[in-house]
Amino acid sequence: MDHLIFRACHGGFRPLRNILALASLLAIASTSAFALSELKEEDVAPPPQVQSVPLPDPIENPANRAPSAPAADEPAEPDSEEPATDEAEEPLPEILRDISLLPEPVRNARALMIKAAKEGNIEELRPLIRTDGENTTQLSLGGVEGDPVAFLKELSGDDEGHEILAILEEVLEAGYVHLDAGTENEIYLWPYFFAVPLDSLTGAQRVELFRLVTAGDYEDMKNFGAYIFYRVGIRPDGSWAFFVAGD
Repeated sequence: MDHLIFRACHGGFRPLRNILALASLLAIASTSAFALSELKEEDVAPPPQVQSVPLPDPIENPANRAPSAPAADEPAEPDSEEPATDEAEEPLPEILRDISLLPEPVRNARALMIKAAKEGNIEELRPLIRTDGENTTQLSLGGVEGDPVAFLKELSGDDEGHEILAILEEVLEAGYVHLDAGTENEIYLWPYFFAVPLDSLTGAQRVELFRLVTAGDYEDMKNFGAYIFYRVGIRPDGSWAFFVAGD
């Protein structure tokens, strides 16, 4: 309990509903920083796209993939009262924890992010943030206008960006998944919770999840149907694809 109180006092937990509201507010220019915990839950219309370069394609959540429909020339299977078996469902990606399995560019990029977090220096992230067209590092679901490091500081509950660095480090210390291997959308993604059904988590995995979110956030995400807190994506070439929260 003391550990949780310590985490709460240091910004480690934020109500998830605040993150959802934040995803709609991020594209609106602001003259002052807002703590994640200060955002109020309200209906906010999606902001207009303000980023001058195209955003990366959205990452499909494997946990939400629907069964594929039968081909047009194949007869549909008759309805059956028997429940579908696991064999008929697309397998979920393997949860990985061995950092040595990562390609060297991915391993190096992750190490530099963690180094910046541990040193409390958000400026060390600047060389990793891409702004070149299709390879732009996505820091918001609604786009970012202006300096990306300043934007990250605005996400944080403190002026120096230490809270957002703590979140980044915790996310990268969790297990990861390797999605869309061999395609142009190939990505290494942290944490693995994004790619697995939340109601399938073991007790140990839920403990790991609670290092990132509260039990109340967990219930909210189960009701939503997916993990929607912060996640990090790194491409096989080591370029930083995204660091976003929301749906």
